[in-house]
Amino acid sequence: MKSLIRKCALGTLFVAVTSAASAATFVNVLTGGTSGVYYPLGVTLSQVYGEAIPDSKVQVQATKASAENLNLLQAGRGEIGFSLADSVSDAWKGNAEAGFTKPLDKLRAVASVYPNYIQIVALADANIQSLADLKGKRISVGAPRSGTEINARAILKAAGLTYADFAKVEYLPFGESVELMKNRQIDVTLQSAGLGVAALRDLSAAVKVNFVPIPAEVVAKVGDAAYQSAKVPANTYEGQTADVATVAINNLLITHEKVPAEVVYQMTKGIFDNLERLGNSHSAARQIKLEKAIEGLPVPLHPGAEKYYREQGLIK
Repeated sequence: MKSLIRKCALGTLFVAVTSAASAATFVNVLTGGTSGVYYPLGVTLSQVYGEAIPDSKVQVQATKASAENLNLLQAGRGEIGFSLADSVSDAWKGNAEAGFTKPLDKLRAVASVYPNYIQIVALADANIQSLADLKGKRISVGAPRSGTEINARAILKAAGLTYADFAKVEYLPFGESVELMKNRQIDVTLQSAGLGVAALRDLSAAVKVNFVPIPAEVVAKVGDAAYQSAKVPANTYEGQTADVATVAINNLLITHEKVPAEVVYQMTKGIFDNLERLGNSHSAARQIKLEKAIEGLPVPLHPGAEKYYREQGLIK
């Protein structure tokens, strides 16, 4: 009898453990390279979600950023990820030139968060003062098909340049690009990131650099409403004593249609309930504003996010 009771107890325990495991909510946060802005923000979001979503198992995945994140979300291999707005638009339309061979129709929006700034930084002794001076130089344009590389193609085309105009083109993430700059293996790096990105702080502290302006007339020639003229404020980086004309493009948090509405509701709420915490993880997040959360979204809102914004009065 005791043996039977023990077996029954063990069976009940097994069922309970199995049920608990099956009830777990998995949240994979898709970010970018560890030297960018997406990664530290993703780490903080993962901590927030681990606390806010019941029975959750949360992890952070470093990726090649925008395009890879969107493809992973379409395939159901992540629950939320960062991406630039123009990349999301290209993915939704199925722009093959941007790396999307067919429309990614399962994508859904969570929030518009903070802007990326296209920051072109050259070695001070490379004699690069303008976009025209880039011709014949050695450049890194970001990881292949990343949001940064898509931005690079658009800006260079608007400036009348192609990759064939450079002596050398490297397709590397932020941190690796900076190491090549320090070793004088390339002359210039183009990085699309939040202000104060760690890689460029590191670079400007290590060697003398100058920031190459992107004039408003070049921005206009891109022909994409996602690209807006902006400025990198003076003293954002060491030795950068004046404002620099550039381009701003909004970053979005994206999910997919199969993530349960309640989970997306909690993820959305977690963002705006923890703005100070996110801002402490990276200064770029201090530009996240609830009132701008649904501006310029190129894909439909997820119902879970929509529920949150209705509660906040952003959607009537």
